[in-house]
Amino acid sequence: MINLPTFTKHSLFEFLSQRFKEEDKKLSQIPNPALLHDAPKAAKKIADSIKEGKKITIVGDYDVDGVSSTAIMVEFFRQIPYPLETIIPNRFNDGYGISPTVVDRIDADLVITVDNGISAIEAAKTCKDRGIELIITDHHTPSEVLPEAYAIVNPKLLECEYPFKEICGAQVAWLLLGLIKKELGLSIDMRQFLDILAIAIIADIMPLVDINRTLVKEGLRVLMCSNKPSSIIIRDFLNKSSITSEDIGFQIAPRINSAGRLEDASIALEFLTAKDVSSAYTQFERLNSLNELRRETEVQTTKEALECVGANDSIIVVAKEEWHEGVVGIVAARLVDAFDKPAIVLSIGNGIAKGSARSVGNVNIYTLIKKSEHLLTKFGGHKMAAGLGLQKKNINAFRVAINNSASKLNPNDFIPKDKAIGIISSEEINLELLNLLDSFEPYGEANTRPSFFINDAQIIEVKLFGKDKSHSKIIVRQFPHERKTIELILFKKVFKMPSEKKLTCSYRVTKNEFNNRVSAQLIVDKIY
Repeated sequence: MINLPTFTKHSLFEFLSQRFKEEDKKLSQIPNPALLHDAPKAAKKIADSIKEGKKITIVGDYDVDGVSSTAIMVEFFRQIPYPLETIIPNRFNDGYGISPTVVDRIDADLVITVDNGISAIEAAKTCKDRGIELIITDHHTPSEVLPEAYAIVNPKLLECEYPFKEICGAQVAWLLLGLIKKELGLSIDMRQFLDILAIAIIADIMPLVDINRTLVKEGLRVLMCSNKPSSIIIRDFLNKSSITSEDIGFQIAPRINSAGRLEDASIALEFLTAKDVSSAYTQFERLNSLNELRRETEVQTTKEALECVGANDSIIVVAKEEWHEGVVGIVAARLVDAFDKPAIVLSIGNGIAKGSARSVGNVNIYTLIKKSEHLLTKFGGHKMAAGLGLQKKNINAFRVAINNSASKLNPNDFIPKDKAIGIISSEEINLELLNLLDSFEPYGEANTRPSFFINDAQIIEVKLFGKDKSHSKIIVRQFPHERKTIELILFKKVFKMPSEKKLTCSYRVTKNEFNNRVSAQLIVDKIY
């Protein structure tokens, strides 16, 4: 760590510029949606169904991407206008995605899945038996055997010629709607959905390069001026002159996610599609309460999970009876942060374990899980995150098998991508630095906000703040020769002054807006 370069603003600008080989794409340069395999066929079928007055049902998913995909569909169909039924499976009663039990509740001529369905072999059979036509739109990695559907729109299909594969479920849905608009000769402006689309791209941790970067940039602009009730509430809640991808990732996405995690995703869908500000506010308050409950549950589960980690495992696999199914994904992410290793957290109930996996560095967790699929009842996902189910009796065999598969990987694959890039002197930390960093927004997957390193800084003072004094302000002098001190913020942790009064950590420089004053805020990422 100590061999890191020391940056000036000029050398930092040069360093960050190297991340982007070419200029940002314009919206007009987004590849033609017709390049998505089966998309023109699917668009024609949906347009014909609308013309013929057929019953259409959308089946979404309970995470942010799935709810956003469904919300964009709802908003689009409202403008035709055309009646649309929506179902978002309940995590606890239905499990993930479209399933035979979900199909049993549907009364429709045509079912369209968004952000799910690529592994729904049984549900597709049930649709066929009932004479329901099925169109699957998804972005998760397909298996060798595909469901039998009228059309499957997924950029990860081998035969799909769409040039940019790393798009989320909401993007697939939005691109398909562009084709439906054309089929029906409508004059709907597709940019109006970019606020919801940006939230989905950020929350689903899509790489913020190429068209994703363009859509998020534009989507955050739309979010700042949209008269959509949900966007008005988000702006009001964040109360900032400009909204960043990190505001969405840390503040908004967890709230939208909390509905599906703890109760029912319909609350989040009602928020995103609210017709007036009052309704949007009511649902947002519910999301806030659920998010608080999610936090408490997550803290307790993380504490218990930390005690179960096997020290010698390359892939952490922990399981316990009655852990809350809705927080296992977040707990897996916490374990990844704590150990810099991929983590799988399983909740056991009635002899069945269900859980989530999160990865690190360049480890493809989906591929690793797939190698042990003989031990699983179900699994799905992508490179950085996955979901899985197995019988309780197979947990240990699975842990051994996945660690065995991981032992064949290159050790460099396990190095986290968001390590500190270098050191920056305290004198350089000012509004000019903040503006420089802002120019490389939006930050996220594949364009992480730069993290800087502090080594053996002298701690001058520690102050606790927040209503329950659960956050820490650490004032340090970075180098003995510097007169200037800097203030580091450590959220959700009480920092105790170490005996040697020294601090080694990584931190990010972010914008703090308070009482119309803008200042640079240094947020601690990791204490070493």
